[in-house]
Amino acid sequence: MEKKGTKVLIIGLSWPQPEATGAGIRMVQLISLLRSQGFHITFCSAAAIPETEGYPDLPGVEFTPVKLNHDSFDRFLKSLNPGMVIFDRFLTEEYFGWRVARTLPRALRILDTEDLHSLRHARELAHREGRSFDPTVWRNLDITKRELASIFRSDLSLIISRFEMDFLESQIPSLTNRLFYLPFLFAESDFIPKAKMKKFSERKDFIFVGNGRHSPNTDAVHYLKREIWPEIRKELPHAGVYVFGAHLSKEITALTDSKQQFYVKGWVPDVSEVLNAARVSLLPLRFGAGLKGKLFEAIRCGTPSAMTSMGAEGTALAGMSSFLGDDPEAFASIAVSLYTDEGLWKDLQKKGVSVLRKDFSKEGFQKSFSSKVDFLFHNLEKHREDNLIGSILLHHTMASTRYLSKWIGLKEAVAKKKKD
Repeated sequence: MEKKGTKVLIIGLSWPQPEATGAGIRMVQLISLLRSQGFHITFCSAAAIPETEGYPDLPGVEFTPVKLNHDSFDRFLKSLNPGMVIFDRFLTEEYFGWRVARTLPRALRILDTEDLHSLRHARELAHREGRSFDPTVWRNLDITKRELASIFRSDLSLIISRFEMDFLESQIPSLTNRLFYLPFLFAESDFIPKAKMKKFSERKDFIFVGNGRHSPNTDAVHYLKREIWPEIRKELPHAGVYVFGAHLSKEITALTDSKQQFYVKGWVPDVSEVLNAARVSLLPLRFGAGLKGKLFEAIRCGTPSAMTSMGAEGTALAGMSSFLGDDPEAFASIAVSLYTDEGLWKDLQKKGVSVLRKDFSKEGFQKSFSSKVDFLFHNLEKHREDNLIGSILLHHTMASTRYLSKWIGLKEAVAKKKKD
């Protein structure tokens, strides 16, 4: 199958929000990569379309709403007839994967994991229970088994973090040839021009950026307010910190305290503007997975970050221990040093930009991704023959999920008929 002109269907758990979430940034970058290789893209979701915003503004992409647990989706698949289908999370593959496999058996099925949800869940569980993360516990969680089953059922799974690639290959070696490392991707044009990038002396205050629907972010804001910010204020009583992000809860916005110069501001349409004005970005994440979009946004704006090891995970910055603090005192000390030492600030600024250009260049991944997709298009039958576990899981999923879905659809139809 030739890629040029091939239709690609992306099935999203929600509509992309690049201005609000790291997952949205990831999806826009993936779409850009696919378009650059000549694919025609349709994006569908069963999520409600935002009434005030409508569909995302992504030129060249067709958007289509679909129904969950409804046979109309099968008819939609037949009509579109894509050569490749991408699921944007394992949950989406659970909902729609069996229908795609049954209706379009020759279509290439790709799972974009976004991050390993099971890893994030296991780490959060360990954090709340006050213990260290244990891979054995991770392997035994229900969500882990579901996510791994989704990876096995797919022809290829895109992994956003090098750490997660290494983790999966060490824990489940049989998955190795079914994984492809595809991190956040940046072109030179994504960086704020040097002429517009504010200097150290032109910036002030600290900043935290994070979507309020993401539990690692809400934990980080509470941790920042309760344990880290008091330590920073001991050294910098005149500095303030500003929290930006979409979907912040009332519990988070209530943390605003003008006496402590702690301000929760909420969503901004262009986060680069506030990042370019701040002197230091704070990433006090205590659990999570994947790559942290807030770190990359800060780097491209020339804003150095004080980080926990979790915040830097999956990047070369994770090996720079002098910029990492995993307890409140160490974190605050790094933040204060970056805020007051212009030489240190410039050093980390340069290191961040270097890491983005070296390890996350869009140009560097275009060829390898294209080659992998080409290989799968031309060797799909053999590739699937070598995946007995995936075949078994797909067989049972099509047998069980199919009838559960039909039961749900029938139940909803009966309820609607009674209501009418």
